[in-house]
Amino acid sequence: MNPQDSLLAGAAGMAATPGALSQGRYLSARWCASPNCNQRPAQAVVDLIVVHSISLPPGVFEGDAVERLFTNRLDWDAHPYFDTIRGLEVSAHFLIRRDGQVVQFVNTDARAWHAGVSYYAGRSARNDDSIGIELEGLEGGLFTPAQYAALSTLCCALRQHYPIADIAGHEDIAPGRKHDPGAGFDWRQLRQRLQWPAAMFPLRVR
Repeated sequence: MNPQDSLLAGAAGMAATPGALSQGRYLSARWCASPNCNQRPAQAVVDLIVVHSISLPPGVFEGDAVERLFTNRLDWDAHPYFDTIRGLEVSAHFLIRRDGQVVQFVNTDARAWHAGVSYYAGRSARNDDSIGIELEGLEGGLFTPAQYAALSTLCCALRQHYPIADIAGHEDIAPGRKHDPGAGFDWRQLRQRLQWPAAMFPLRVR
Protein backbone atom coordinates (compact mmCIF):
# COMPACT_ATOMS: atom_id res chain seq x y z
CA MET A 1 0.00 0.00 0.00
CA ASN A 2 1.46 3.38 -0.95
CA PRO A 3 1.51 6.32 1.52
CA GLN A 4 -1.53 7.94 -0.01
CA ASP A 5 -3.60 4.76 0.13
CA SER A 6 -2.74 4.28 3.78
CA LEU A 7 -3.74 7.86 4.54
CA LEU A 8 -7.07 7.31 2.83
CA ALA A 9 -7.89 4.17 4.80
CA GLY A 10 -11.14 4.66 6.64
CA ALA A 11 -12.23 7.65 4.59
CA ALA A 12 -13.98 5.64 1.88
CA GLY A 13 -17.73 5.64 1.97
CA MET A 14 -18.08 8.81 4.02
CA ALA A 15 -20.94 11.06 2.97
CA ALA A 16 -19.92 14.28 1.24
CA THR A 17 -20.49 17.25 3.52
CA PRO A 18 -19.80 20.72 2.11
CA GLY A 19 -16.82 22.30 3.81
CA ALA A 20 -15.88 19.18 5.78
CA LEU A 21 -12.39 17.69 5.93
CA SER A 22 -11.84 14.24 7.37
CA GLN A 23 -8.67 12.15 7.43
CA GLY A 24 -7.12 14.35 4.77
CA ARG A 25 -10.09 14.15 2.44
CA TYR A 26 -12.23 17.15 1.53
CA LEU A 27 -15.55 15.37 1.48
CA SER A 28 -17.31 17.61 -1.03
CA ALA A 29 -14.50 17.22 -3.58
CA ARG A 30 -14.39 14.73 -6.41
CA TRP A 31 -11.50 12.34 -5.80
CA CYS A 32 -8.95 11.74 -8.57
CA ALA A 33 -5.87 10.10 -7.06
CA SER A 34 -2.43 11.26 -8.17
CA PRO A 35 0.76 9.25 -7.74
CA ASN A 36 2.77 12.47 -7.59
CA CYS A 37 3.06 12.69 -3.85
CA ASN A 38 4.88 11.15 -0.91
CA GLN A 39 5.04 11.37 2.85
CA ARG A 40 5.78 14.65 4.53
CA PRO A 41 8.87 14.85 6.77
CA ALA A 42 8.08 13.67 10.27
CA GLN A 43 8.64 17.13 11.73
CA ALA A 44 6.56 18.99 9.14
CA VAL A 45 3.84 21.33 10.41
CA VAL A 46 1.29 22.10 7.70
CA ASP A 47 0.85 25.85 8.03
CA LEU A 48 0.88 27.29 4.48
CA ILE A 49 -1.70 27.37 1.68
CA VAL A 50 -0.31 28.03 -1.80
CA VAL A 51 -2.63 29.33 -4.52
CA HIS A 52 -1.74 28.43 -8.11
CA SER A 53 -3.38 28.78 -11.52
CA ILE A 54 -3.30 26.34 -14.41
CA SER A 55 -4.95 25.61 -17.74
CA LEU A 56 -3.89 23.15 -20.42
CA PRO A 57 -3.19 24.23 -23.05
CA PRO A 58 -2.81 27.73 -21.57
CA GLY A 59 -6.09 29.61 -21.86
CA VAL A 60 -8.14 26.51 -22.65
CA PHE A 61 -10.64 25.68 -19.91
CA GLU A 62 -12.76 22.60 -19.27
CA GLY A 63 -11.60 19.27 -20.63
CA ASP A 64 -9.51 16.82 -18.61
CA ALA A 65 -5.94 17.77 -19.55
CA VAL A 66 -5.06 19.10 -16.08
CA GLU A 67 -6.40 15.97 -14.42
CA ARG A 68 -4.46 13.86 -16.88
CA LEU A 69 -1.27 15.81 -16.16
CA PHE A 70 -1.65 15.39 -12.41
CA THR A 71 -2.28 11.65 -12.79
CA ASN A 72 0.49 10.99 -15.35
CA ARG A 73 -1.98 10.16 -18.11
CA LEU A 74 -1.52 13.18 -20.39
CA ASP A 75 -0.95 12.40 -24.07
CA TRP A 76 2.16 14.50 -24.71
CA ASP A 77 1.52 14.41 -28.46
CA ALA A 78 -2.07 15.67 -28.28
CA HIS A 79 -1.07 19.36 -28.45
CA PRO A 80 2.18 21.17 -29.31
CA TYR A 81 2.27 22.83 -25.88
CA PHE A 82 2.22 19.48 -24.12
CA ASP A 83 5.57 18.63 -25.65
CA THR A 84 7.13 21.54 -23.72
CA ILE A 85 6.19 19.87 -20.42
CA ARG A 86 6.76 16.28 -21.54
CA GLY A 87 7.55 13.98 -18.64
CA LEU A 88 6.55 16.47 -15.94
CA GLU A 89 5.38 14.75 -12.75
CA VAL A 90 3.48 17.20 -10.57
CA SER A 91 0.25 17.57 -8.67
CA ALA A 92 -1.44 20.02 -6.35
CA HIS A 93 -3.68 18.76 -3.59
CA PHE A 94 -6.71 20.43 -5.17
CA LEU A 95 -8.01 21.89 -8.42
CA ILE A 96 -10.95 24.30 -8.46
CA ARG A 97 -12.67 24.31 -11.85
CA ARG A 98 -14.25 27.41 -13.40
CA ASP A 99 -17.69 26.38 -12.14
CA GLY A 100 -16.42 25.97 -8.57
CA GLN A 101 -16.17 22.19 -8.63
CA VAL A 102 -13.34 20.97 -6.41
CA VAL A 103 -11.20 18.02 -7.42
CA GLN A 104 -8.79 16.47 -4.92
CA PHE A 105 -5.68 14.62 -6.08
CA VAL A 106 -3.61 14.16 -2.92
CA ASN A 107 -4.54 13.59 0.70
CA THR A 108 -3.76 16.75 2.64
CA ASP A 109 -1.69 14.80 5.15
CA ALA A 110 0.66 13.84 2.29
CA ARG A 111 3.17 15.98 0.40
CA ALA A 112 1.99 16.92 -3.09
CA TRP A 113 4.55 17.97 -5.68
CA HIS A 114 3.27 21.46 -6.45
CA ALA A 115 5.65 24.11 -5.10
CA GLY A 116 9.04 23.07 -6.44
CA VAL A 117 12.05 25.09 -5.32
CA SER A 118 10.50 27.54 -2.90
CA TYR A 119 11.06 29.81 0.09
CA TYR A 120 8.54 31.66 2.22
CA ALA A 121 8.21 32.93 5.80
CA GLY A 122 11.76 31.95 6.62
CA ARG A 123 11.59 28.36 5.38
CA SER A 124 12.58 26.63 2.15
CA ALA A 125 11.23 23.47 0.45
CA ARG A 126 7.64 24.49 1.13
CA ASN A 127 6.23 21.36 -0.47
CA ASP A 128 7.04 19.79 2.89
CA ASP A 129 4.53 21.81 4.87
CA SER A 130 2.04 23.38 2.47
CA ILE A 131 -1.23 22.57 0.76
CA GLY A 132 -1.44 23.46 -2.92
CA ILE A 133 -4.65 24.66 -4.54
CA GLU A 134 -4.81 25.15 -8.32
CA LEU A 135 -7.42 27.43 -9.84
CA GLU A 136 -8.39 26.62 -13.40
CA GLY A 137 -7.42 29.77 -15.24
CA LEU A 138 -4.82 31.59 -17.24
CA GLU A 139 -1.83 33.01 -15.40
CA GLY A 140 -2.59 36.71 -14.93
CA GLY A 141 -6.21 36.26 -16.02
CA LEU A 142 -9.45 36.63 -14.10
CA PHE A 143 -11.17 33.98 -12.03
CA THR A 144 -14.86 33.31 -11.49
CA PRO A 145 -17.08 34.12 -8.50
CA ALA A 146 -17.71 30.39 -8.11
CA GLN A 147 -13.97 29.80 -7.77
CA TYR A 148 -13.57 32.43 -5.06
CA ALA A 149 -16.52 30.96 -3.16
CA ALA A 150 -15.13 27.43 -3.41
CA LEU A 151 -11.61 28.57 -2.53
CA SER A 152 -12.71 30.42 0.59
CA THR A 153 -14.80 27.47 1.80
CA LEU A 154 -11.90 25.09 1.22
CA CYS A 155 -9.41 27.39 2.97
CA CYS A 156 -11.67 27.65 6.01
CA ALA A 157 -11.97 23.87 6.17
CA LEU A 158 -8.20 23.50 5.98
CA ARG A 159 -7.65 26.04 8.75
CA GLN A 160 -9.97 24.08 11.01
CA HIS A 161 -7.66 21.06 10.74
CA TYR A 162 -4.20 22.56 10.33
CA PRO A 163 -2.41 25.48 12.03
CA ILE A 164 -2.49 27.59 8.88
CA ALA A 165 -0.37 30.69 9.43
CA ASP A 166 0.07 31.94 5.85
CA ILE A 167 -1.63 31.91 2.46
CA ALA A 168 0.37 32.98 -0.60
CA GLY A 169 0.58 32.67 -4.35
CA HIS A 170 3.03 30.44 -6.15
CA GLU A 171 4.63 33.68 -7.31
CA ASP A 172 5.29 34.61 -3.67
CA ILE A 173 7.08 31.40 -2.72
CA ALA A 174 9.05 31.11 -5.98
CA PRO A 175 9.53 34.74 -7.09
CA GLY A 176 11.01 35.18 -10.53
CA ARG A 177 10.52 31.52 -11.34
CA LYS A 178 6.73 31.40 -11.06
CA HIS A 179 4.12 34.08 -11.79
CA ASP A 180 0.82 32.43 -10.89
CA PRO A 181 -1.91 33.01 -10.07
CA GLY A 182 -0.89 36.46 -11.30
CA ALA A 183 -2.29 39.96 -11.46
CA GLY A 184 -5.83 38.81 -12.25
CA PHE A 185 -6.24 37.08 -8.89
CA ASP A 186 -8.28 39.24 -6.51
CA TRP A 187 -6.54 38.93 -3.16
CA ARG A 188 -8.76 41.64 -1.70
CA GLN A 189 -11.86 39.58 -2.44
CA LEU A 190 -10.31 36.50 -0.85
CA ARG A 191 -9.34 38.49 2.24
CA GLN A 192 -12.88 39.83 2.56
CA ARG A 193 -14.33 36.35 2.23
CA LEU A 194 -11.96 34.73 4.71
CA GLN A 195 -11.74 37.54 7.27
CA TRP A 196 -8.32 36.25 8.29
CA PRO A 197 -5.70 38.53 9.89
CA ALA A 198 -3.81 40.64 7.36
CA ALA A 199 -0.51 39.16 8.56
CA MET A 200 -1.51 35.81 7.03
CA PHE A 201 -1.38 37.25 3.50
CA PRO A 202 1.62 38.26 1.38
CA LEU A 203 2.98 41.67 2.34
CA ARG A 204 2.30 43.01 -1.17
CA VAL A 205 -1.47 42.50 -0.84
CA ARG A 206 -2.07 43.54 2.77
